Amino acid sequence: MRILVACEFSGIVRDAFTANGHDAWSCDLLKSDAIGNHIQCDVLNILGDNWDLMIAHPPCTHLAVSGARYFKNKVVEQKEAMEFVIKLMNAPINKICLENPIGVISTKYRKPDQIIQPWQYGHGETKATCLWLKNLPKLIPTDIVSGRYPKVHLMPPSKDRWKLRSITYAGIALAMAEQWGR
Repeated sequence: MRILVACEFSGIVRDAFTANGHDAWSCDLLKSDAIGNHIQCDVLNILGDNWDLMIAHPPCTHLAVSGARYFKNKVVEQKEAMEFVIKLMNAPINKICLENPIGVISTKYRKPDQIIQPWQYGHGETKATCLWLKNLPKLIPTDIVSGRYPKVHLMPPSKDRWKLRSITYAGIALAMAEQWGR
């Protein structure tokens, strides 16, 4: 299958699909943090390039409830972010997963099909992640572990905090590749 991982600079999801034998590409405005197939551009420019599956990670800066106290000052930014989400979900790709934290997508678009946690995929941490699915089954937990530490939530302020918080857990990426890459 030809896989597009939209808005991914880490290469974690891309590499999980590549390891499972797929032609997987990440795309982001940023350079990739890992060597591999990466397109540095606006993903909207390549949505029509005959992809079989897209896993999209749109920036949550103006969408996640963690920033709700700033929403009144982000009306334009939030509108643009939602327009981007809708363009991703309406892409001419048969199978789509859009992931984002709990936020306004649930009220401005629709409720997610599923909410997953890292501890369901081998990581003893909490980070509720919503999945909006098109022609994909719900992700089945692969390795439920004890421990419910909110590592991402408790990260100290830093210039890279936003970037570190956005990285997909390897166990979740592996489950996506194994379950949706069949």
